[in-house]
Amino acid sequence: MEKKKYSGVNKFIQSGAVQLLMDKIDDGTFSEFIDDWKWIFSFSKRYRWIIVFYTFLGIFSSTLSLGASYISRMLINIIVEKQYQNLWILIITMLISTLFSMVFSSVMSRISMKISIFVNNDIQSEIFDQIIDAKWEDLNKYQNGDLLNRFNSDVSTISSNAIGWIPSLIINVYTFIITFVVMVRMDAIMALIAFLSAPVLMVMSRFIMRKLKEYRKRVLELNSQMMSFEVETFENFDTIKSFGIIDHYSRTLREWQKKFKIFNLDYNKFEIKANIMMTLLSTAVAMVAFFYCLYRLWTGQILYGDMTFFLQQRSALSSNFNSLVRTFPSMMNSAVSAHRVRELVELQKEYHDPQSYEDMKKMADKGISVEMRHATFSYRKDHVIYKDSHFIARPGEIVAILGPSGEGKTTLLRMLLGLIHPEEGEVLLYGIDGHEVSINADLRKLFSYVPQGNTVLSGTIAENMRMVKEEASDEEIVDALKLSCAWEFVEQLPDGLNSRLGDNGRGISMGQAQRISIARAILRDSPILMLDEATSALDKETEKRVLKNIIQQRPNKTCIISTHRTSVLDQCDRIYRLQHKTIMEDNRR
Repeated sequence: MEKKKYSGVNKFIQSGAVQLLMDKIDDGTFSEFIDDWKWIFSFSKRYRWIIVFYTFLGIFSSTLSLGASYISRMLINIIVEKQYQNLWILIITMLISTLFSMVFSSVMSRISMKISIFVNNDIQSEIFDQIIDAKWEDLNKYQNGDLLNRFNSDVSTISSNAIGWIPSLIINVYTFIITFVVMVRMDAIMALIAFLSAPVLMVMSRFIMRKLKEYRKRVLELNSQMMSFEVETFENFDTIKSFGIIDHYSRTLREWQKKFKIFNLDYNKFEIKANIMMTLLSTAVAMVAFFYCLYRLWTGQILYGDMTFFLQQRSALSSNFNSLVRTFPSMMNSAVSAHRVRELVELQKEYHDPQSYEDMKKMADKGISVEMRHATFSYRKDHVIYKDSHFIARPGEIVAILGPSGEGKTTLLRMLLGLIHPEEGEVLLYGIDGHEVSINADLRKLFSYVPQGNTVLSGTIAENMRMVKEEASDEEIVDALKLSCAWEFVEQLPDGLNSRLGDNGRGISMGQAQRISIARAILRDSPILMLDEATSALDKETEKRVLKNIIQQRPNKTCIISTHRTSVLDQCDRIYRLQHKTIMEDNRR
């Protein structure tokens, strides 16, 4: 383990926590720590009454616990001294106190669980809305496993600290002070022993505090990477099996396990050493207090109940002091999680224009045109996809985008959807009145989009269909399935519309999954339909029937098809080819 280097005045203090703060100040990242906690505070303000409730609850519970210990002390002294006249009063008091504590604890546990779930769900749902509204291109830079880890583990840490850190701080300070005051009133020397033992134990724990953030960050990174591997593996079982590369993935899994083993064993070794040191020191401090109490008991200055109470509260005082000290590393952990989530929350958001949708919606029945003008786009500065390119699709047309795989057909569709935006030029929608609006996130409601691959989700066929139209009747779903030539196989399934499919449509063929995806887009019944290689798994005859049905369903629908197959071209009104980093209209068939 690398030896920690201390700087400045911390060469004498040698505190990992102090050094961490000094490092942050030196490298200019201390402001990030403050900003992260300001962000967490924004949630704390929202739940201020819950925080007040938890604070009151904790103070009351701490007072009750101290009172129960004091009654226990009195009971022991009464028995030892055989002063039975007040015994029954104390026994009844203790029984009532114990019963009340049990009921109180159970009720509060239930209430706390409800509050915890509510707060976590509330914060998680708000963060989810902010993340999902981020620009597609920015969000797509993160791996799925990393997104899941941040959304679940980090958000859970944030939600618990958003409402827990203030009550915890106040309760620990209150408990520490009231315990110390009670001990001083009973025995000042014993209180001093207990008070001085706490910082001694804290100094020894600085090694754990110093490593806590480092290990926490590394654990989160490993979890994110491991989860990404697992998600990709489970999503691509068919590919893995078909290529016969199961051994490769098995080896990769074991490599990840090896990394976890090495890291966790190293951490475990560190914990063992730290625990041994802490245990030895704690035992030494406890022995000092124990022998002092024995001396006082031997000389008759205290009773046995007093000794029991002193030792119990010394341990409680030390534990409470450590809880106060642990507030700092807990805050560091929360700041790490907050920073990771803020990276997602603060991604640039998509542009919304609800009024533009309302304007276009009025003209949807008569058809909407989509046009790209003078567009230039590149994912990287050194790799231009399009330059000064044009594209237009009008109502009643089937427009094909033809080109080999990887040349930018899907990129064009994403641009028309407003998922990505041209560096130069613009994408517009307009109706028969000529009113133009620039593409934005709200206008996607005017599109029905069938992306590449299998987009059928786990659940029934009816549930998959109603994703885009929750109120759709069974009759509407059947009509859409008929138009996509899917009803001919769906009605043969044992449960028809209620037949359950596995992940990625397991249980049906790729061609059948494509027809269900097309049916779902038809059910949405938007004025613009876009199919991205969505008929690639269909035979030519079925492909022609599907396209014919789509146009006949609504003559004013604008239909855009990206494909590398020439079999659909005789169905198309116009063709665009992707070549030489531009989009060119080509009337050749």
